[in-house]
Amino acid sequence: MNDTVITIVAIFLAAILMFIFPLMTIADRNDDISQQALQTVTAEFGNTISLTGKITEEAYDAYVLKISSNSGNVYEVEIECQILDENPAKKVTQVETTKIGENVYFTRYTSQNEELLKQNGEINLKEGDIVTIRVRNTNKTISQLFKKVFYGSESDYSANETSFSTVVKANGQG
Repeated sequence: MNDTVITIVAIFLAAILMFIFPLMTIADRNDDISQQALQTVTAEFGNTISLTGKITEEAYDAYVLKISSNSGNVYEVEIECQILDENPAKKVTQVETTKIGENVYFTRYTSQNEELLKQNGEINLKEGDIVTIRVRNTNKTISQLFKKVFYGSESDYSANETSFSTVVKANGQG
């Protein structure tokens, strides 16, 4: 009887070592590759915005399609634009007479940007504006499911999440 129990436990451990751990490793690697691809595509999109000074509806839709088709994951995309509001009515300081006060930024969030894209087809930015793109995976990957089963941890860790910020270098022409 003792030998039978030990044999069953040994077969169970062998199955875990031969099948489950390699599958977990491949799933982790797949998450790493998806993360790298997500960062690359997001950086390309952000650099395009920075160099052209505009966000077009076509470029945004192509970006969302590209990140979704690379890995099969579902992503939540947030685009935040900090618009430079140069206010020439501010007082001049005695130390620096060429500068007219401090520049102030106001923020336009994702829903506002999406509404502008639907209305106008593009968002024109000016030099000095700051654009931040945040992308987060909304579904669970195989790697996350394995970690939940074997490690018992259900964290808010998102397998594929990235952000990219850039300062606009050109004025967008309307």
